[in-house]
Amino acid sequence: MSTGPVVGFDLDMTLVDSRPGILATLGALAAETGAPVAGDDMLDALLRRNLDLEFGDRFAPSDATRWANRFRELYVEHGVPGTDLLPGVLDATRAVHDAGGRVIVVTAKYEPNARRCLEHVGLVVGTDVDAVFGWRYAEGKAETLLEQGAEVYVGDTPNDVRAALRAGAQMVAVTTGPHPAPELRAAGATTVLDSLVHFPEWLRARG
Repeated sequence: MSTGPVVGFDLDMTLVDSRPGILATLGALAAETGAPVAGDDMLDALLRRNLDLEFGDRFAPSDATRWANRFRELYVEHGVPGTDLLPGVLDATRAVHDAGGRVIVVTAKYEPNARRCLEHVGLVVGTDVDAVFGWRYAEGKAETLLEQGAEVYVGDTPNDVRAALRAGAQMVAVTTGPHPAPELRAAGATTVLDSLVHFPEWLRARG
């Protein structure tokens, strides 16, 4: 039983750099289906927003659902291998465990692919990460953070900030994603780090 804090982490652009994998998957989807999704514009949109919502706003309903489902299938082959661990992650998760706490990953990504990405970058579920909760977006993240008793949530988007605030968790925002510090602060983040390299020091100072 843990005696320290339960700390939630977002996945994409918080724990891992998923940009090469997302771009590769979008390219594969475009080549296979003709979907107009390849390029940096769609990459930026998906880093900021849920895949299903973004496709739903851009495309006819039947295309949006079909292309989103196929994206997730193609991600196994193209996206997972294009995923890299961001700096400071291993030290950050270790710091939580050293404090007697639990590390949970709460992400909007399709859970089987989230687990594949963690495995690919060497984060072992059950060792480095205690639990993974996928397909949580916005309010869904807040609900899971509440259910798990998370005291801290670490993420890179304004939606992550809002989820933490709704759950009553202390938010640690990182600028490794597409949102600069002023946007994260405007959403309500009072702690903003430029990477997880600084997280262990922050956690120790938190007490």
